[in-house]
Amino acid sequence: MFDTSKDALDDERDLSITPTGTGELGQPADPAAREEVERDQEELREFVQTLSMADIKSGHWFERLLVFALNNYTEKVDATYFQEKYPGLPADLIVDQRIKMAARYASIEGGFSAGAYTAAVAATIGTAGAASPLALPAGVTTIMVDVVYLTRLQLHLAYDIAVLYRVPLDLNDPDDLWKLIKVAFAIKAGEAIGGGALRAVPLAVRPLVRRFIAGPTLHAARTLPVVGKFLLQRNIIKIGIPLVGVPLAVGLNFYSTKTVGNHAREIFRDEAHIIELAGRLTQRTRHPQLMLWVAMLIILADGKSTDQETLLLKHLVHQLRERYQVNDDVFASVITFDPAEVWLRVQAEPGDKSDLIEAAELVAGVDGISNKKEQRAIAELRSHCL
Repeated sequence: MFDTSKDALDDERDLSITPTGTGELGQPADPAAREEVERDQEELREFVQTLSMADIKSGHWFERLLVFALNNYTEKVDATYFQEKYPGLPADLIVDQRIKMAARYASIEGGFSAGAYTAAVAATIGTAGAASPLALPAGVTTIMVDVVYLTRLQLHLAYDIAVLYRVPLDLNDPDDLWKLIKVAFAIKAGEAIGGGALRAVPLAVRPLVRRFIAGPTLHAARTLPVVGKFLLQRNIIKIGIPLVGVPLAVGLNFYSTKTVGNHAREIFRDEAHIIELAGRLTQRTRHPQLMLWVAMLIILADGKSTDQETLLLKHLVHQLRERYQVNDDVFASVITFDPAEVWLRVQAEPGDKSDLIEAAELVAGVDGISNKKEQRAIAELRSHCL
């Protein structure tokens, strides 16, 4: 999944003339940034050398990298860390800066790594037998340092953005860990082996790249597990293409990292908005337990639930439990939701129920403009609240 906007495509035209070691496309890299990238590469080289050939071919390298990349990092990086690093700045501006910085570092690293790639390594990577470059530590290390550097950088960027938007992630929870992985490496179905990765390749060399990945390289990419498949293929594209290998590596690293950042910003900012909405509803309600039933009524009014609606209900349940100690076992155990039961509950509640109508309207709009079925449900709710 790459940025195909007009601005991105305009940048793409200049990609084939980007000099080695640039920080932004076409801009000289800061010497301090280059030194930091080199230090990180050396650290990751030590990590890569702890991997076995079995780890790389099976894809288990990615599992090991998750532990290596996230354990210490998540202990250090939290909301306080960013408040001290960027005092007084709002989250949106800090996120923008983190995306730019990560893309800059990724492009620098791409320039460093591409100079060590050779066509011979690319053409035979993943093949079996003693002749495979994967049996040669130097070849494996060169490729894997690049893959691991970019993978860790993009994981950290996605995690940073979640922290900045105050979206809670418990990486000991498999669901939250998988959420982070999906955000950090999201690609559309079929793009890993299809043409999706080519969108970040300069227009002038796309035909060459298509021919290049049609043979043994494509076969090699298909032999790896799903998550590692795209990560390695993205790097294989950069290897061994005469004359354009370095600028292509710089550009692919830059655009893929920028895309990760923009995608993470979209996902986590949307969830932050939903968390904020759940907090507002929870704070305003005079009927905390009944509000859950009303929210579910609106969510199911059109016979389906969107991701945003489900996420809102999840955060409502959590915040109502935290604020009011609401633990509704009946609500949690419902299989077939009956609107008539909600109407009975609403009618049985005395006093002003305008907060329920307000909640229903906000729930209906969480995934965009509310539809006609949701509006009819709100109108019926209003009649029961009179």
